[in-house]
Amino acid sequence: MSSSVLLMSMSLDGYIAGPNDVPGNPGGDGFMRLHDWYQQGDGSFGRPVGPAGAIWDELHDTGAVFVGRRTAEQVDYYGGTHHGVPLFVLTRRAPDALFPQVRFVHDVAEGMAEAKAAAGDRDVLVHGASAARAALVAGVLDELQIDQVPVLLGAGRRLFDVLPERIELEIARVIDTPAATHLRYRVVR
Repeated sequence: MSSSVLLMSMSLDGYIAGPNDVPGNPGGDGFMRLHDWYQQGDGSFGRPVGPAGAIWDELHDTGAVFVGRRTAEQVDYYGGTHHGVPLFVLTRRAPDALFPQVRFVHDVAEGMAEAKAAAGDRDVLVHGASAARAALVAGVLDELQIDQVPVLLGAGRRLFDVLPERIELEIARVIDTPAATHLRYRVVR
């Protein structure tokens, strides 16, 4: 059975995007600092060497992506597919269909159920702060993979600004590297 897994790089002070996170500047100023943990020696981005490579492999082995509309729009819907799997975009109003593999969903629980069905026995990758919060509050986010980067951004967009109640997590895995501490949590239900 598939799980829904948020994958998010985050600064120590809780930011997942820098200041000025607007269309045309996705992720805001300084955003790529949060992703240095998978930067290659030549400056390109790819599978990290060492134990963090497992996280890259898990990301690319998911069977569907569940994402918020704001995030999807900022990355032009990943060109219609994220590593060859269908996208489920959580939105209040759907734009005209852009790509055949993009499905717009209005209800977070129903949309996640559709994404899990499409993923089969593979996990669903969750992207975007608003989609992650909505899925967490609705009880349909199963795990959080937080790649904690040793930097204090001081401003930007936080992952969990406000939640309606406390949500308990249990640590599933910790991978410590010089570039980031990779924390995997399961949501306690």
